[in-house]
Amino acid sequence: QVELVESGGGLGQPGGSLRLSCSVSGVTFSINGMGWHRQAPGKQREWVASITSGRTASYVNSVKGRFTISRGSAKNTVYLEMNNLKSAATAVYYCNIWGDSPAYAFWGPGTQVTVSS
Repeated sequence: QVELVESGGGLGQPGGSLRLSCSVSGVTFSINGMGWHRQAPGKQREWVASITSGRTASYVNSVKGRFTISRGSAKNTVYLEMNNLKSAATAVYYCNIWGDSPAYAFWGPGTQVTVSS
């Protein structure tokens, strides 16, 4: 059974930093990519960043230069380093992974990030 567990959310200050982690277990297929999405109150879930098995990273324009996605050496962990936080970053952040087939797409339960002074 595939399980994704996010951690590291919480309260961050404007201009501050938070680091999210996502640990993945139970995977029996090759992970092609890992990523982060977020959903702010009253808004649709949006893609934030993703990283391929070859460690190619991509970001939504609004976080470029401030957020960094990376994978752990064991390849079953993905991180999202968030710097220079803005209030617009307040959202529930979801980790996801995918393989070769749509059947191999899994999501974590999410972790709340709140940016406030």
